[in-house]
Amino acid sequence: MACILVIEDNPSNMKLAVFLLEKEGHEVLQAPDAEEGLRVARDRLPALILMDVQLPGMDGLAATRLLKADAATRHIKIVALTAFAMRGDQEKIEAAGCDDYIAKPIRYKEFLKVVVQMLA
Repeated sequence: MACILVIEDNPSNMKLAVFLLEKEGHEVLQAPDAEEGLRVARDRLPALILMDVQLPGMDGLAATRLLKADAATRHIKIVALTAFAMRGDQEKIEAAGCDDYIAKPIRYKEFLKVVVQMLA
């Protein structure tokens, strides 16, 4: 299956995402903040990044902009994970370069459906 990087600072959300992805047979890389996520993304070039929007330090949208501006990583699909899916947020997420978003709390069927679509 695919190599997927999850950038998430909430341990419960990380645990759930890793569980669901590993259950589907994916190799899962983990990072608790954007800075570590950027390092892992550049070193490992995963097929997909699941990026929390609200991260300590640099937020997920700033990290997405950096990845999409870099020729080595711009091809990686990035899905924003956000608890703030309100009016206007989708536009901000798309403007940053995210390919899609998943609202939290994670609903596993929708989560896996988006992952499959991004990896197709």
